[in-house]
Amino acid sequence: MNLSSNTANPVPTASAAVLDSAPRPGLWLPVWTLAVRETTRFFRQRTRVVGALGQPLIFWVLFGAGLRGSFDAPQWSAQLARKVTYQEYFFPGVAVLIVMFTAIFSTISIIEDRREGFLQGVLVAPIPRASLVFGKLCGGTLLAVAQAGLFLGLGPALSIVGLAPAFELGLSAACVPATAGFLVLVAFQLTALGYLIAWPMNSTQGFHAIMSVFLMPMWLLSGAFFPGGDSGWLSWIIRLNPLTYGLAGLRRCLYGADLPVSPTLPGMGPCLAVTLLATLTYTVACVVMTSRHTSASVR
Repeated sequence: MNLSSNTANPVPTASAAVLDSAPRPGLWLPVWTLAVRETTRFFRQRTRVVGALGQPLIFWVLFGAGLRGSFDAPQWSAQLARKVTYQEYFFPGVAVLIVMFTAIFSTISIIEDRREGFLQGVLVAPIPRASLVFGKLCGGTLLAVAQAGLFLGLGPALSIVGLAPAFELGLSAACVPATAGFLVLVAFQLTALGYLIAWPMNSTQGFHAIMSVFLMPMWLLSGAFFPGGDSGWLSWIIRLNPLTYGLAGLRRCLYGADLPVSPTLPGMGPCLAVTLLATLTYTVACVVMTSRHTSASVR
């Protein structure tokens, strides 16, 4: 009996045939599944909800009350009919801070999923690597926008009851679509940045260290905490910071006015262009990095 032909051309087993004929999921079904998992996991951990929304809200109230007397309104606010207080100036910055905290907390789950074995199971599944990336990014973006939108609605409510200075942010219905759209863009950008930082790491302690020395200064130097337009070398760092344009675009959407251009408040065109470019760059980098380091992540 000649077995050489059978050895050279093995007959496929039934299980292999079934696997080959099984329908493979597309791109968006895994994205939807992973995004739903992120949101469900978030709301089951109530401490994350409190931490992502409570701390920025405390910052806004305390810093707004403490720095109100020593704040000099930026030059672009001279066009408004009223004097801008520090609490009003800080309001969009706190919204971006909420987006950053939520995005960071959602991408920390990458490290936890690798430790628990869930990430390895996703990586060996017959789905595109882009599905894993977009699932994480969409889930983090949804959570960030929901919490930041809740905070943006609290500002006018607090001013009505006298707990915050009166201002018009968020009261114009015409500003809502533009504000929501730009907020989604900023949230997606920061979630992608958090993904880039979290993917190669193996410990949450290292991630928090990077957040302290990189992400928080990035937020501080975006014009969120202080204008910094006449600070010499510091103003150039603010101009080179991509988050500066995301915050400035959100601020322009909230006011709904044609405010003058300044170093810390660029025009809407540059804000949209830089934010889109940064978002696209971070997202492509996430997909490329996930595809190249799959084997290392599985180990």
